[in-house]
Amino acid sequence: MMDARRDLPSVSSLLETAGVKQLLEQHPRRVVLDALRDSVEAARNAGGSQKTEQQWVDAIASAIRSSTRPSLRRVINATGVILHTNLGRAPLARVAIRAIEQVAEGFSNLEYDTTTGRRGSRYFHCVGLLRQLTGAEDALVVNNCAAAMVLTLNAFAQRKEVLVSRGELVEIGGSFRIPDIMARSGARLVEVGTTNRTHDDDYRRAITPKTAAIVKVHRSNFAIEGFTADVTVERLVFIAAEHGLPVIHDLGSGLMISLDEYGLAGEPTAATAIGSGATLVLMSGDKLLGGPQAGIILGKSAFVAKLRKNPLARAMRVDKLTLAALEATLRLYLEPKQALKQIPVLAMLSEGIGELETRARSIAGALRARGIEAEVVASAASVGGGAFPTAEIPSRALVITANATQIEETLRLGDPAVIGRIADGQLLLDLRSVMQGEDGALTTAIAKARA
Repeated sequence: MMDARRDLPSVSSLLETAGVKQLLEQHPRRVVLDALRDSVEAARNAGGSQKTEQQWVDAIASAIRSSTRPSLRRVINATGVILHTNLGRAPLARVAIRAIEQVAEGFSNLEYDTTTGRRGSRYFHCVGLLRQLTGAEDALVVNNCAAAMVLTLNAFAQRKEVLVSRGELVEIGGSFRIPDIMARSGARLVEVGTTNRTHDDDYRRAITPKTAAIVKVHRSNFAIEGFTADVTVERLVFIAAEHGLPVIHDLGSGLMISLDEYGLAGEPTAATAIGSGATLVLMSGDKLLGGPQAGIILGKSAFVAKLRKNPLARAMRVDKLTLAALEATLRLYLEPKQALKQIPVLAMLSEGIGELETRARSIAGALRARGIEAEVVASAASVGGGAFPTAEIPSRALVITANATQIEETLRLGDPAVIGRIADGQLLLDLRSVMQGEDGALTTAIAKARA
C-alpha cells in the first residue's frame, strides 16, 4: 500500500497558493511559516490525510490564530467569586484605565518635580490621597502586600525578634505563608499564645531585649470560632508602648468604606485600622480597594520615612502605570457613593438581588429565543481574595444542565473564555461576578458553545 504521507504538499508549494499568499500579507512571514510547518507536521502525524487547497489554508490560518493569541487575555468571571485570585482579582474602574492610557502613551512626571524643575520622587504620588482618606500621617506604595511585610520587617526587625500570635500564622494562597515571608525579611519569628486563644500576657512574657516589633495579622481568609480569645490592635498598642515597640498591622484586604449595609460586616476599614493606633498598617491595592496590584503601607511619618530609605524599597517599588491606576481609584473614594458605582468590585458586591434577577432572566430569554434552554436559580456568591471568608452573598445564576462538562470546557476554551463552576452535574454561571457590560458577550458565548 502507498503511504499517504508521501502525497503531502511541500512547504514551498503551499507558499505559492493564493490563500497562503494572502496570509503572508496579513501576518509576519515567520509566523506564517511556523504555522504552515506545524500544519504539515500535524497532517503527517495523522497519517497524511488529504486536504483541498482551501482546507490547507484554513488549517494554517487556525494555527496562526492559536500561535498569535495573547497568553494573558480577558475572561468572563461567572464563578460567583468576585475577587478571584486566579482570574486577576479586582477589575479596574474606567477612570483608572483611562489614567493608565494617558500615562502610558507618553512621558510623565514619575520622578520629576514640575514646580521646581528638579528631580522628584515616585514615592510622592498617591500619598496625599491616602493620608486624606485614612488619616495616616504618611504612606508608601510597593508592589504587593507581601512585599510591604518584607520591607517593613527588614527595616525594623532584621536579626531581631517579632512577636506574632499562633492563630495568625496564615497561608495567603499559592502555598505562601506568613512565617516564610517574615523569615525572608531577616526577622526571627516568635510565636505567642495558641491557635485559638492568645492573651495580653502571652505577648508580655515573650518580650525580650531582642524584640523589635509586634505584628498583628488580620485573619481575612478564614475564621476561628468556639473557645477563642484574641488581643485587639488597641491592646497591642498599649502593650507595645510599655516597651517602646512598634505595632505592625497586616490588614490585608484594603477595605476603604464600610459594607455593613450590604450584609458584609466585620472587616475593618483602613481608617479604622489607623485609628486603632498601629504604627504601620499594611494592605493590598487589588482586593476590596478595587485598584491595581499594590502593597500600601500607612502609618507614622518617621517609620514610613525609614522604609523609603531602605534599599529593598527600590526592588519593591511600583511603576508609573500602577501609580496612575491607584491614584485614579483612590480619588473615587472622595465621594463614597461614586466609588460604589464606579469601582467594579464594590458595584458587584452592592448590586441588588432584584437587578441580578432581571439580568439573569434577560439572558435566559435571549438564549431561549435561540432555542437554548437555560434556567435561572438562586445562588450564593462569595467575596474571595481572602476577605469576608464566611460570607455568602445572595445571587442568581444561569443553569445549563445538558452536557454540562462539555459546555464548561467549550466556554473555557472560547474567546472570550467564560469561567463557571460545575455543581451536582450542572453548569452554574453566576451573575454576581459577571460585570454588567458583559451580559451580551456571555449570551453570545453560551449560544456558540451550544451550537
